[in-house]
Amino acid sequence: MRNILPTRPVPDFTVPMTDGGQFQLSQRLGDNFTLLLFYRGLHCPICKMQLRELQRKLGDFAERGITVVAISMDDQERAQKSVDDWDVKDVLVGYGLSEDLARDLDLYVSSGRPGSDEPEIFSEPALLLVKPDQTLYFASIQSMPFTRPPLDQLLQGIDYALANDYPARGELAESALA
Repeated sequence: MRNILPTRPVPDFTVPMTDGGQFQLSQRLGDNFTLLLFYRGLHCPICKMQLRELQRKLGDFAERGITVVAISMDDQERAQKSVDDWDVKDVLVGYGLSEDLARDLDLYVSSGRPGSDEPEIFSEPALLLVKPDQTLYFASIQSMPFTRPPLDQLLQGIDYALANDYPARGELAESALA
């Protein structure tokens, strides 16, 4: 059963940040949106490409009044290694997402493959776009690591939504689940 749906509140949460601070959703909502980018962790080469793209696009998001944070279930050491090795020093990176919170946010959770460098447990990728009233506007929640939504397309969609006061879509999904 889904926990969050478009137009419904996104649970407030706090995660530690690699810069030594904390990210609390209710305290860091953007003027127009907050982009929560959930990534698999240090072991994921596709996440590396996605966060590098995010690093290049941070100014584009900021110009639109969007707060951006990337979050994983990695521990502090792995998260910091991602920041350093991937050269994404300007991206706000949170770590230590709990399995319970990942499930509350409807993220898919996977177990590490034996013999791989995957952690014991981690969340699969997702993008959540949260409105300033802390309700969900957009969600792309994936069960596999590949085929991420292109950030340029997301920015174009955000431009359209802001210019046309476009409403969140998918809000009737709950009635289909009943």
